[in-house]
Amino acid sequence: MRAIGVTTFDGIDSVQILDLPEPHAGPGQIRIRVKAATVNPTDVGMVSGRYDLSGDGPWVPGAEVAGVVSELGEGTDFVVGDAVAAVVVPYSRTRGGYCDELVVPASQVVRIPAGVDAVHAATLPMNGLTAALTVETLQVSSGHTVAVTGSAGAFGGYVVQLAKAAGARVVADAKDSDVDLVTSLGADDVVERGEDVAGRIRSLVPDGVDGLSDGSVQGDQVVAAVRDGGRFVSIRGWSGPAGRDIEVTPILVYRHASRTDLLERLVALVDTGAITLRVADVVPAEQAADAMRRLAAGGVRGRLVLDFS
Repeated sequence: MRAIGVTTFDGIDSVQILDLPEPHAGPGQIRIRVKAATVNPTDVGMVSGRYDLSGDGPWVPGAEVAGVVSELGEGTDFVVGDAVAAVVVPYSRTRGGYCDELVVPASQVVRIPAGVDAVHAATLPMNGLTAALTVETLQVSSGHTVAVTGSAGAFGGYVVQLAKAAGARVVADAKDSDVDLVTSLGADDVVERGEDVAGRIRSLVPDGVDGLSDGSVQGDQVVAAVRDGGRFVSIRGWSGPAGRDIEVTPILVYRHASRTDLLERLVALVDTGAITLRVADVVPAEQAADAMRRLAAGGVRGRLVLDFS
């Protein structure tokens, strides 16, 4: 079976095409014939050795995929041929999603709506689930004001749309060239990104926002935008201290990969048009290393998607 990954953690240049044994679904698992897999910053980090990975290689990155069910284990309610998307835990025993056939727990899989192709569906599970966990943790509801940094990225864009769907006012940061994009996603106010973004947010919300999603990983540089007793979510492990009774929560999405309830809610919001699936480009799977380099260089809006069809 074709897979793409590494046998040593020497960075993107070590990414290669691998020939691995075909996997089979066990109890509670399904096998997916992968058609599309996204390229995420965690994939670049994995092949560069930023994570403490145990066990023997090779190691296969890939945190979200879409395709069709090709084999069923006992105790699942899918059907062979179902069009699905899945959150993938790359450091698990079943490896990541850069492969032709992938086995995952059924709890990490969701059917995709009719009319949504695999390329677009693949952009939803991991980034969407991270955003849904963020909005849940911030306890966003009607009447709240939420700030979103990194709002033009895949994760940040989903947070903007999910917070709006929950009835919140959204204040987002963006560079000039991204203002129209972020506004189109539903942001009520857009401030210039960069130094003193917290001050610019406070100029619009003098008492501070109720919650802040820190997609641009600014940590203590932006926490001042949050009101006393508010909430702050980080996605790269920053945990404070923040002071002023602000609750800081790092979100580690892989710990919540089986939140089927949130995955199904995301799909429902795609179906109604409340969530936009953004694809930056589609790249042949064999060019995964080139796609990783493009992502690492910055400036990608939407997701680069590997074509495994």
